[in-house]
Amino acid sequence: MTRVGNLVIHPAVLPSTIARHLNSLLTSIFYNPPMQLHYQILGDKTSAQTEPLILLHGLFGSGDNWGTVAKHFSQYHQVISVDLRNHGKSPHSDSQTYTEMADDLLKLCDTLSLDRIHLVGHSLGGKVAMQFATQFPDRLEKLIVVDMAIRSYPDAYTHMIDAMMAVDLSTMQSRGDVDKALISKTPHAMVRQFLLMNLIKSGVNQPESDSNKTGLAWRINLAALKANYPSLLQAVCEHACYEKPSLFIRGERSDYVQDADIEHIKAHFINAQFASLATNHWVHAEQPQAFIEVVADFLGSGK
Repeated sequence: MTRVGNLVIHPAVLPSTIARHLNSLLTSIFYNPPMQLHYQILGDKTSAQTEPLILLHGLFGSGDNWGTVAKHFSQYHQVISVDLRNHGKSPHSDSQTYTEMADDLLKLCDTLSLDRIHLVGHSLGGKVAMQFATQFPDRLEKLIVVDMAIRSYPDAYTHMIDAMMAVDLSTMQSRGDVDKALISKTPHAMVRQFLLMNLIKSGVNQPESDSNKTGLAWRINLAALKANYPSLLQAVCEHACYEKPSLFIRGERSDYVQDADIEHIKAHFINAQFASLATNHWVHAEQPQAFIEVVADFLGSGK
């Protein structure tokens, strides 16, 4: 007889039984159940003309980033602005894979009894949206990806995470103090202002272990974002295809979606359409009206 943990195995069934036991054990160790994400809803589901519209933000962002866009489309859809895990008011987790984030979104759809949705994702949220589309295509009607390709990307933000983690918030009295502390590593004022949107009073929407007893705290999970950032840079859905209508919007002054990316996207998103706006990476923030018009035309909103 052979013992594997609490399981006693006869030699004749040793290989197959061990395999099943280990597979079960590994699944229980490495499977992370979906998280209940924080969300904001605008618009009435019962009076909306078409499917609910879910909006996903990018790295360091939150559902608040979609204010103007969400308000407009709430006239025609129920609009749900979501905080991804480790962002905004959503729970923190040591793990953050695209599969897990797609599972989180599925759980939200189930919680809100949303059978089919339209989905918009910007940057990191764009990759989550692509993962969801290929992982759960039956739950999606139309997909919109904003300034993000399928491919892997070089490291562009570890230095920002390090800069935020290096600030001793226990010595900071105001947002202005934190802004000054970030200047040497993050010289662009607009970038700093975006990062500072994640600064909250200590203990507000913050796990006890992550908060200072007095002063300020980061509401995003910086340690987890840094640990998981290399995997977030990797490509998504390279071995899958999505056949429903999709729209990829890129910023003309951004290098996130290059000409060479277009054919790669077409190979995986069979019915993809493409649009370009005269912006940098923050397409919906820089040209909100033009962005709204392109999205509304694709969704048929208000028609």
